[in-house]
Amino acid sequence: MTVSPIRTWKERARRLKRDLYALMLAYKDRRVPWYARIFIISLLGYAFSPLDLIPDFIPVLGYLDDLVLLPLGILLAIKLIPPAVLEESRAQAEARISQGKPTNWIGALIIVLIWLLCVGLVALLFFRWIW
Repeated sequence: MTVSPIRTWKERARRLKRDLYALMLAYKDRRVPWYARIFIISLLGYAFSPLDLIPDFIPVLGYLDDLVLLPLGILLAIKLIPPAVLEESRAQAEARISQGKPTNWIGALIIVLIWLLCVGLVALLFFRWIW
């Protein structure tokens, strides 16, 4: 019995989603080294940010960061986390995902505030440039 390529890709996407959520849980753990925490929080910020290194509207290259850079970043972050912490975080992520889609309202609020601050700064610079 052969496995369809679509099923394989769906399984990989599900594992990436689980690992991304596990990283969110792992960076809070005190057993994770400080440099790993900085890398993880940067990766999570990039993963959940609407800004991409290469904008999605650019044909083919636009999805390069989503399909290549983000998974590579996740793999590197996983290598930086102690195995016991990663195993616990993955189990917690699986449990929370199976209960329903996890939401982080505080994180969403922070991202919205950062975007509003950026828009306000751009507007301020634009109006100063005009006058």
